[in-house]
Amino acid sequence: MSDPNPASGQSPPPVCSSRGCRRDAAWMLLWRNPKIHGPERVKRWAACEEHLPVLRDFLTARGFPCETKRVE
Repeated sequence: MSDPNPASGQSPPPVCSSRGCRRDAAWMLLWRNPKIHGPERVKRWAACEEHLPVLRDFLTARGFPCETKRVE
């Protein structure tokens, strides 16, 4: 559960990027579209445990380089 107190110095966890999902994200997908952006341009999608495979499959099926990191 996220800490609603901003004075604690902790920001709330990101919310899953899957449409309609409002769960806290456990994963961050770091990706880019190489046809449009160079290696310096990285986009980020947050994913809960359930939607991680769906979002990762969406990106990799399009040939987008994608790295997965656990949200800490």
